[in-house]
Amino acid sequence: MIPRKHTHRVQALLMSILMVTLMTFVITAINTGFSDGFVLRWGTAILVAWPIAFAIILITGRRVQQLAVALCQKD
Repeated sequence: MIPRKHTHRVQALLMSILMVTLMTFVITAINTGFSDGFVLRWGTAILVAWPIAFAIILITGRRVQQLAVALCQKD
């Protein structure tokens, strides 16, 4: 098992994989359709987008979480 101190890194990894996979699928499908070569175009988009998304989530994740907590304080 992974030590608890790495929770934010694991969360960033899982969130970035999920978001990039879904977003690149939708955007590639809208922009190019499901024609020949769709899977290759989609795979290329994932390879380009995932490192960027992972880095952004790692860098901003905790601050975004703090902002969400601050915005949701009142009942």
